Amino acid sequence: MPCRDRPSPNHDARPEATPIDMLVLHYTGMKSAAEALDRLCDPAPPAPLRPVSCHYLVEEDGLVWRLVPEERRAWHAGASFWRGHSLLNARSIGIEIVNPGHEWGYRPFPALQMAAVAELCLEILGRHPIPPRNVVAHSDIAPDRKEDPGELFDWQGLASLGIGLWPAIDGRDLSAVPDGEARAAALLRRIGFPLDGVDLPTVLTAFQRHWRQDAITGRADAGTLLRLQAVAELSEK
Repeated sequence: MPCRDRPSPNHDARPEATPIDMLVLHYTGMKSAAEALDRLCDPAPPAPLRPVSCHYLVEEDGLVWRLVPEERRAWHAGASFWRGHSLLNARSIGIEIVNPGHEWGYRPFPALQMAAVAELCLEILGRHPIPPRNVVAHSDIAPDRKEDPGELFDWQGLASLGIGLWPAIDGRDLSAVPDGEARAAALLRRIGFPLDGVDLPTVLTAFQRHWRQDAITGRADAGTLLRLQAVAELSEK
């Protein structure tokens, strides 16, 4: 797809023999696209900030910027964990999606923007062997630090195009779902979430932002357990 280039100096070599097998979606969480681009391309931000970057940025009107070549490691995920792996910059491609975020007036992602995100993701998935279970939110891999891209992001729409996972739960019996936090923790681990050193309600909230966007409570209720079971089953296929 057409991209404009805004090269960021903030990248380095990927570790040798490390596959590119993850796609991480973020929101910028800044007041404007220009501010986000400047931040992602700043080699020496004022302390305590550190240099950051991503591979692509998608504006609200669908304009796509290419900041870092895919073969290089961009600095977008920070401290992170998914399915037994940590420091996920080494194995991932990062897309920043312009949105002011929860701090500056979180709002729905426009249709043009989502269409551009979908097209970009499909192109990336065509170049790299990234399984659907490894198309994740920043909040999935760093639930104690991040909320993005948040509960207004159309994960279901992306999954309908083959980008990521979205479970079909129609017809499932809520009464047959085992209750309890121990069951929720086991299912979260099966899906890939980090639980060591992170409290369960925080991780459940991250799960709900992605897969139960109408009930972000941090509780292991029956509806959440139903979705946890369904996502865990999909992630193991």
